[in-house]
Amino acid sequence: MDLKWLEDFLNLVETKSFSASARNRNVTQSAFSRRIRSLELWLGADLLDRSTYPIRLTDDGRAFRESAEEIVRLIYQGRAGLGGRSAAERPAASIAITALHSLTLTFLPRWLTGVRGQVGEIATRVLPENYALCLQALVEGGYDFMLTYHHPSVPVPLDPARFPHATIGEDRLTAVANPVHLAIWQDRGGRLPLLQYSRGSFLGLLAALAQNQPGAPPTQVVHVNENSLAEALKFMVLEGHGIAWLPRQLVEAELAAGRLTVVAPELPMEIRLYRNAGRSRAVVERVWKAAGGRTYANPE
Repeated sequence: MDLKWLEDFLNLVETKSFSASARNRNVTQSAFSRRIRSLELWLGADLLDRSTYPIRLTDDGRAFRESAEEIVRLIYQGRAGLGGRSAAERPAASIAITALHSLTLTFLPRWLTGVRGQVGEIATRVLPENYALCLQALVEGGYDFMLTYHHPSVPVPLDPARFPHATIGEDRLTAVANPVHLAIWQDRGGRLPLLQYSRGSFLGLLAALAQNQPGAPPTQVVHVNENSLAEALKFMVLEGHGIAWLPRQLVEAELAAGRLTVVAPELPMEIRLYRNAGRSRAVVERVWKAAGGRTYANPE
């Protein structure tokens, strides 16, 4: 088996396109396809479902992905350890995390500092995405962990045996407004202009719950953010376009500075770390233990 085959496979997992991966790997598409097929023949298993576009991994492909990642990492780590390099100069073990956009800006950096303080130096690969794509990334097997908000009113479509979780923090969904514009709207009476997440989005579901709580002001929708980024709504609020339900940690500095003000009772949320129990490298287990999660055997 050639190391290039593993690198080709991992690149294809990321791009989901033979033509794109062939360009990335600087070979013709036919040569790239032959190398992927050579890997499958060597393993005695089909790694890819070629009947779909973009391509998808088979069950064997998902199972092999972590092994391929670990083999490539260990080979490069071993090479880096040769030639008299000190331990501090060698590549650290790595974990892959997919997380909601706002959590990558607020909670994740601070949490990783605490984790590194407990388990030592680790490298990280982070995919910021919306809730649905975070779930997909975790289930497809390319990521060790998923970081997300949780509220009991929104069910999580994950098998708890295969994807256990640990609650590692908390936040609150908070309705905020630019205080200058809020005063103008209140003088005029009527409903407050509402900036809304896209239909069906995770924070959109929580915002609807929060808006129906006692004490929430009457509103009318004036803007829908189709990509469901809380950060984009935050800047719309700062410019005075309306009110929005945002994670408290995302607007803490603006609230403290008086640039934003709270206009309704808050909705508490957990911050949860989900893991793929099928990915059980030593570094993953150390991080899981540091997060307070229980150790699960590989479901295979």
